[in-house]
Order: sequence, then structure tokens, then C-alpha cells
Amino acid sequence: MIWGISGEIGANINQYWIMSSIPKYLILKWLILTSVNLGTTIGASIAGVIIAQFGIKYILFVGILSLVIGFMCIILRNSL
Repeated sequence: MIWGISGEIGANINQYWIMSSIPKYLILKWLILTSVNLGTTIGASIAGVIIAQFGIKYILFVGILSLVIGFMCIILRNSL
């Protein structure tokens, strides 16, 4: 429960930063927030499938894999 509350606090802060960074363009803000929420949904679904197929002992692997993929996406975005 504490982990879930901490995650939601982080998500709310993230959404606040996005909403306050571009105050003029409402549609752009909603597209960014939709992308973030979609990414969270897809990531959680993939993690759930991996854990369901291989067991709970792979939860650390799923976390590390998510970090690596996220870091690679950041590097790719910055290089473009």
C-alpha cells in the first residue's frame, strides 16, 4: 500500500510539472498526459505477463529491464 501511494504521489507531481510547463497549449498537455498514462498501462501489462509466465521471482528482472528500456528511450530522444 505504501508503494502504491508513493507511486501515485510521483505520478501526480509528474502530471503537475507537465501541465505547468506549457500553459498555453491545452491539447498538447492532454496528449502528453495520455502518452504517459498509456506507457504506464502498457508497462504494467507487460510486467504482469512476464511475472505470470515466469513467476514472482522475476520481479526484480522486470524492474531492471524497465529501467534499461526507459534509459535507452531517453538517450534515443536526446540524440534525435
